[in-house]
Amino acid sequence: MRLRYWHLCQPLLVKVCLFLIGVFIFCEHFVYQLVLWQCNWPASPESINNIKAIFIADTHLLGPFRGHWFDKLRREWQMYKTFQTAVALHQPEHIFVLGDLLDEGQYVGGEDFDNYVRRFYSLFSTPDGTELHVVPGNHDMGFHYRLHPYLNDRFSRAFNSSMVKLLSIKGSYFVLINSMALEGDGCFLCKPAQDRISLISAKLKCCRKDRECPKSMKLGSYSQPIILQHFPLYRESDEECSGPDSAPDIEKRKKFRQRWECISKESTDMLLDYLNPRLVIDGHTHNGCHKYHAYGKVHEYTVPSFSWRNKNNPSFLMGIISPDHFNISKCYMPEETTVLLIYAVSIILVIIYSVYKIKSRTIYIRKYSSHMK
Repeated sequence: MRLRYWHLCQPLLVKVCLFLIGVFIFCEHFVYQLVLWQCNWPASPESINNIKAIFIADTHLLGPFRGHWFDKLRREWQMYKTFQTAVALHQPEHIFVLGDLLDEGQYVGGEDFDNYVRRFYSLFSTPDGTELHVVPGNHDMGFHYRLHPYLNDRFSRAFNSSMVKLLSIKGSYFVLINSMALEGDGCFLCKPAQDRISLISAKLKCCRKDRECPKSMKLGSYSQPIILQHFPLYRESDEECSGPDSAPDIEKRKKFRQRWECISKESTDMLLDYLNPRLVIDGHTHNGCHKYHAYGKVHEYTVPSFSWRNKNNPSFLMGIISPDHFNISKCYMPEETTVLLIYAVSIILVIIYSVYKIKSRTIYIRKYSSHMK
């Protein structure tokens, strides 16, 4: 009797296992391709100077102190699959990571930091033809009050970043800035950062032919720069922000503290006056936002966190940029709740189906046994 019952249940067990394996493969692999395939580069005039760039922020790789090992595994797999799928599908030329690469960068010792670096470059490896650029965030080396030359130097060496860096790509200028160096108090980072911003400003004015300049100051044809940093420009709150990836309403009403949730108004005015940017892209808040600053006539995009740990519905920016125009589109990543819902519904269906089949077979066995008697 038992052998007969087991023999009848074997096919059910095989079907259930195959179904659950299929659900697992879909949720952990194909869902990323299905969702990210729907993203597109923004419409843009054809030009040999067009740059295809992706902008992500706040990956927050967990360290040795925070988070369960499964939490770390889950979030890193999600970011790895999203990043590698996006790169394979859309083939960007440049990728910018806008700070807070690490969650515990300001706390870990040398060995743990080296492990951090290896993990980051493993998760966010890029193929030939795609360049990765990084700006530091407060979790990478600490807020301004925690800044130390050692923490700044080791991050800069590991990720080839600096307090202020000017990149010239196909005639477009990108200014990558360490937001923690914008305190304006003359600290070991702040004074050199201010000097560097002033120098870049002078070079841009030379391009614009605002003055006669030596050859060493000339960059090429003038183009308004694009600022990339971790902290947003000064704003009172996220109340003006909208969209599926913006902050919840209750968070939008919270006032931003200068130098904590955004850079100070003085630093914002300084950047807009000195650099006259056409676009600013940043992160830090973990929520999406698009704001137009009337003062400076500049568009600002705040990129939400790339990690499910900080955002259920993360996204990243895809931009086509040339010296005289830019177009930005947003790519939404798979939502964690959607994936969990697929798992939950699948398990419920398996339970219902299994109970139904077991009941049906039990009735059949009983009828068969009584008939044999």
